[in-house]
Amino acid sequence: MKKTLIASVLMAAAIFSPTYAAAEYPEKPVNFVVPFPPGDLEDILTRLIADEFQKTYGVPAAVINKPGGGGGPFPGAAEVAGAKADGYTIGSFVIDIPIVGPHVGIPALAPNPFEPVGVFLTYPFVIAASKDQPYSDINGLAAHAKKNEVALGHFGSFLVPTQVTFALAKTMKFDFDSETAFDTLDCNTLASGDVDVINTSLQLILPCMDKVNVLASIGDKRIPLTPNTPTVAELQPSLAVSLWNGIFVHKDTPANVRAKIEAVAKKAMLSAKAQKIAAETGALIYWRNAADSTTQIGKDMETLGRIEALITKK
Repeated sequence: MKKTLIASVLMAAAIFSPTYAAAEYPEKPVNFVVPFPPGDLEDILTRLIADEFQKTYGVPAAVINKPGGGGGPFPGAAEVAGAKADGYTIGSFVIDIPIVGPHVGIPALAPNPFEPVGVFLTYPFVIAASKDQPYSDINGLAAHAKKNEVALGHFGSFLVPTQVTFALAKTMKFDFDSETAFDTLDCNTLASGDVDVINTSLQLILPCMDKVNVLASIGDKRIPLTPNTPTVAELQPSLAVSLWNGIFVHKDTPANVRAKIEAVAKKAMLSAKAQKIAAETGALIYWRNAADSTTQIGKDMETLGRIEALITKK
């Protein structure tokens, strides 16, 4: 009787200990939250990760799109921040969330509640315009904008690609007359005439490349699909920053849970299917572990501090 009582007590202690649920992870469906609409690279690649997660662990894994209604990815990120730190709600986040998120006035994101499991994508992000415009490169845009009104479309004024674009314009001594945030920036955005220039992922305009001029790419390496287009880093080295996407969890998420998430994410990103997507879109697809991702975030914060100082300088 006494032995039975002791065994029961030990079992109850194990069940209710903080590590017990994590040791059994995953036991129920897992959601990967992408705070943008379906169709772009972060969505496509996160679906590969979700599929691999389901295949490996035998539990349902879904991608949930939570766009921010023209306000960038922050509302979706806040939803992940508010979920339990148990690995069942995972964020697939762009660079802006850990770097810009804590400064946009959303309490759930300040201070930054997230830590990276790893980074897996560098976007082929571009500044583009319709071929109907009277300029075909960034210097032509600068000359035109000094004498004419030019409207810019972006995913959010506080997001990194937009800030880089504003800073580039400032170094080239021109301004955009107006700027508007969109949930999607694709061929239809330019064809409709809603804006003159867009700041978007190359993949979203690949179907209409014969009608579009890519004026510059945002990053430190030229995109293989647009090898003759200069990077912002070439045009202005002080603005060199890469636009990446990674898998993030709440900082209180147990280490063994993170390890299981990383195992499937790394396998998915190094797969032949992911590398085929890289070749077709010009994206860089890889796996960078948590420590290296944290180092990268620190470097990016320094660069973006310089960009902010440039934009706000009178």
